[in-house]
Amino acid sequence: MRDWLSPDQREQFDGSGCFEVVGCDSGKRYRIYYGIVPPNVYEIDDAGRPRVGLCFMPLGRLVAGDVILAQKIALESDEHSALKVANRIWPSRELLRSRSL
Repeated sequence: MRDWLSPDQREQFDGSGCFEVVGCDSGKRYRIYYGIVPPNVYEIDDAGRPRVGLCFMPLGRLVAGDVILAQKIALESDEHSALKVANRIWPSRELLRSRSL
């Protein structure tokens, strides 16, 4: 999975266990977290705060690294289709504090 990350994404991931991607259709920013209970993808605002959690994943039994790689590729190459199937979850204040999102 790490080989598919850009140098900036790899640095983010190594430092915090998450990395950001830019949606190919909208230009919106998303943060993808490794090792947390879904949702692990969040649309973020210009200040880096989470706006909405997105729950979507590929079919099949995949290890966590392959799931987040599929999420990255989906948002960067076919954002519209990924968002079409994603469940949206509004982050609670408790969640934001506990995960430092």
